[in-house]
Amino acid sequence: MWIKLFHIFVKITGWPVQWLCFRTRVLYEDPAVQKRHIRSAAIVVSNHCAVYDYAVLMFVFWTRTLRCQMAELLFEKKPLGLLLRALGGIRVDRNAHDFGFMAVSEEILRRGGVVEIFPESRLPRPGEERPLPFKPSAAYLALSTGVPVIPVYTNGSYFRRRRAVVLIGRPIDPNAFRSAERSEKETIAALNDAMRERIIELEREYHERCEK
Repeated sequence: MWIKLFHIFVKITGWPVQWLCFRTRVLYEDPAVQKRHIRSAAIVVSNHCAVYDYAVLMFVFWTRTLRCQMAELLFEKKPLGLLLRALGGIRVDRNAHDFGFMAVSEEILRRGGVVEIFPESRLPRPGEERPLPFKPSAAYLALSTGVPVIPVYTNGSYFRRRRAVVLIGRPIDPNAFRSAERSEKETIAALNDAMRERIIELEREYHERCEK
């Protein structure tokens, strides 16, 4: 409960600041299917442009408490680490074989919450193809809980004259990828590939709609 209350406090007090920094424009692939309000448990997956992605999406989906999987490096920085813990950030230690973050994420989803994941796992380096290959944690969680995956594309234009743009896609039903002909590993891989392709499709749509 205290995490939800702190989110409300941050969103109320931080709204003017985030608007000045990002001036986010929100677009929808199909507004009749998915807009900013998330009605039930879901996983939000997005491309990863900058450390500010989480802050932007927190205000985009302002009616829900997004519990985000975050790299251990962020938690080691003070006072940032304290803030992320207060916001309910889910620590992911990329250098250890500790998958406790998956259990935490699954529990949140089974309670009807929303988990945010950047499946690229890190920021792309200059010259690397974007988006990077996706790690399978989001696909695994979606299949284990049955909750929909909401794909999101952000142009990463933060603290610039050009506005930040977030394009929200239609939810992906993980159950549509189940098949008696596929093993569990193949099913996870198929959903994982589909999520990445959806982000790529949203990027194309963003360019068609915003950069003509």
